[in-house]
Amino acid sequence: MAFDHPHTSALPDTQSIKMPRPKQPRPILVIGAGGIVRAAHLPAYAMAGFPVIGIMDENAERATSLATERGIPNAFSTIAEAVRFAPDDVIFDVAVPASQLVHILPQLKDGTAVLMQKPMGETLAEAAAIREICRNKGLTASVNFSLRYSPNNLAVQALADAGMIGAIHDVEVQTSTFTPWHLWTFLATAPRLEILYHSIHYFDLIRSWLGNPRSVSAKTVKSPHAAGLAATKTVAILDYGDAMRVFVATNHSHEFGEAHQHSFVQFEGLHGAARMTMGVNLDYPTGRPDTVEYARRGAGEASWTSVPIQGNNFPDGFMGPMGALQAYVEGSAASLPTHFEDAYETMALVEALYRSSDNGAAYVSFKDDI
Repeated sequence: MAFDHPHTSALPDTQSIKMPRPKQPRPILVIGAGGIVRAAHLPAYAMAGFPVIGIMDENAERATSLATERGIPNAFSTIAEAVRFAPDDVIFDVAVPASQLVHILPQLKDGTAVLMQKPMGETLAEAAAIREICRNKGLTASVNFSLRYSPNNLAVQALADAGMIGAIHDVEVQTSTFTPWHLWTFLATAPRLEILYHSIHYFDLIRSWLGNPRSVSAKTVKSPHAAGLAATKTVAILDYGDAMRVFVATNHSHEFGEAHQHSFVQFEGLHGAARMTMGVNLDYPTGRPDTVEYARRGAGEASWTSVPIQGNNFPDGFMGPMGALQAYVEGSAASLPTHFEDAYETMALVEALYRSSDNGAAYVSFKDDI
C-alpha cells in the first residue's frame, strides 16, 4: 500500500477505531481449552458480545473447568460430540497446536465457518494439506493473525491513511525479552519454534502492509538458556527492493531485568514515523500496556508524540479475526483479510525463512512447488 499524499497536522481519532464485527453475531464453539483460549480468545469474545456456546478439549476436566469458570453452557471431550451438538450457523474456533489441524478439520461438516489459531500447520506441506482440506470441504476458514487487528496497529494504519507517514521505506521489528516458553508444554518437542510460533505474527503483519517480499535472508538459532527447545532467537532481512529496508530481530532469552527489554514495530515514511510497542511481550503473560508514538519528519526529537489507543493486542486484538470472519460469513463484509489462502502465503514466507536459515538466502515461492 502506498501513502504518498501530504500529511496533516492533527492526529486522527485513534480511540474510536472500530473492530470488524457482524450485524448479528453467530454462536462460537471453541476447540481447545489451553492458555491462549483462557487469556485471549474468551475475554475478547466476551468484550465483543460474541456468544460462546461450548468448549471442547480432549482433557474433559480442563474443558469442564474452563466452561464453568467462564459461564459457557456446554463442555465436550471429543470433536464428534462437539460437531453433533453444533447448530448450522456455528463458528468453530480451533485453538490447538498446529500439528492437530490436519486431523481436526476433516471432522467438521462441509461448508463450516472456522477460525484457526496460527500457525496454519507446522510446515508448508502441512499448510498445503490444510488448504486442500478447506477447499475440498468448502470451509469458510481464516487464521487468527491477531496482530493485524491489534489496537496499536490499527492506530498506525489510521496515521498512514491520514497521510502522516507517507510512502513507507523502512520497517523495523525488534523484540528482546524473556519469554516463559514452559507455559506451552507442546513446544518442548516442537521441531520449529521462534519463527513459526512467535515471529510469524511480525512477518504476517509486514505482508499486510507491504505485500510479499522478493526474497529473504534469515538465521534462527538456539539459546543456551533454553537448550532443550528448538531455535528461539532470529534475525531476518526481507527484500522489498533497493529503496526499502525491512528486518526482524528477536531474542527471547534477555533475562536481565526491565531496563533494556523492548518489543516494537517501527515504520518510517517520507512524512513521518510511527512506533508501536507490544506490551504483552515485556511481561508475559501479565503484560504492559501497548503504546503508539508518532514523529513528524524534520521536527527533531521533540516531535515524538504519544498516540492514544483503546486496548491491547491481548485480548482486544482477538476480537478482530473473529469479527471479520463473522461479518464475511453473513455477507456484511466483502473480504476476509486472513483467509486461509492469504495465510498460506504467510506460511510460504515462514518456510523460506527456515530454508534460508538452513541453506542461505532463499527465494520465496508462493506457488504449489513445495
